[in-house]
Amino acid sequence: MSEEMILRHCSPTLAGLKTGNIITCEYESASVLYENMREWNRVLGRKHLRMLPLSYFGGKAIVYIYRQSALRRDLDTEGARDLLDELGYPRSSPERCISELSVRLRRHKSFPHEIGLFIGYPPEDVRGFIENRADGCKSVGCWKVYGDAAAAEKSFRKFRKCTDIYMRLHQMGRSVEQLAVAD
Repeated sequence: MSEEMILRHCSPTLAGLKTGNIITCEYESASVLYENMREWNRVLGRKHLRMLPLSYFGGKAIVYIYRQSALRRDLDTEGARDLLDELGYPRSSPERCISELSVRLRRHKSFPHEIGLFIGYPPEDVRGFIENRADGCKSVGCWKVYGDAAAAEKSFRKFRKCTDIYMRLHQMGRSVEQLAVAD
């Protein structure tokens, strides 16, 4: 995974504006991928960020980059707790929830839409997407909005601006390590 790929897809998470991001990357071999992720975890871990593989398919990996403290906070909201309970997730810890999400990604042909809870989408929007089968949303940006459209639009603008700034700073020589902020 290149710095550019991580910055293009994960800048709001690196900046502390968002809980996490999911990226799909190609890999040559599992050992090369694991070594690459070990190195990224060494760098990102200093800023309380973590990178995990969630699933593999056809020479590609679905990789989760997230802030542990933000995930803990997000999954502990009433809306997230209720939805995860309804879907049968073990809620003893965020790590167990991530493990269950990984199992569901590998086991099912369809994408588990509750993944939005793991990357910082509002629980009411995740629930709305699931219950409405992606129809009837109020707005579309980084996600489909079923709840507070004004707040979501503000977040979308903030995430775009952050990504633009981080990409520009990277072109000027800043590294992911320099741009990632600590909790």
